[in-house]
Amino acid sequence: MTAIARITLLSLVLGLSACAVHRPPEQTLPPIPPSQPRPTPSPTPTPSKPSIPAKPAKPLPRTSASFAPPPGGNSHWDAKMGVYVLDDQPNTFYRQRTYYRWNNGWSRSISPNGPWEDTDIHGVPGGLGRQFGQ
Repeated sequence: MTAIARITLLSLVLGLSACAVHRPPEQTLPPIPPSQPRPTPSPTPTPSKPSIPAKPAKPLPRTSASFAPPPGGNSHWDAKMGVYVLDDQPNTFYRQRTYYRWNNGWSRSISPNGPWEDTDIHGVPGGLGRQFGQ
């Protein structure tokens, strides 16, 4: 047999043996001898373990992975509404270089201090409009 044939045959045998699947031996419990009584469930309830307090919720992210935060303002990202919420100004939001304000209607501006331009629900991000029942 030539060296190439030997190497090919050896590679084939090793390759196939690596693909073989072996089941682990099944473990069975030894049978209970008839002379010993079988355990029966206890009629009294066992005391329950004290409950483990739930893990605290993850802190909400301060920033979005997709949108930059507003310049120079304290804010946090609200994923449900899809906007930054300005911490210092009530009902004022920011996304993509635009500020949005709710005051019995929507308005928008390029600055948190205005001037504010009236807009309708179509002029605000969808999650923000849904949050305010529009």
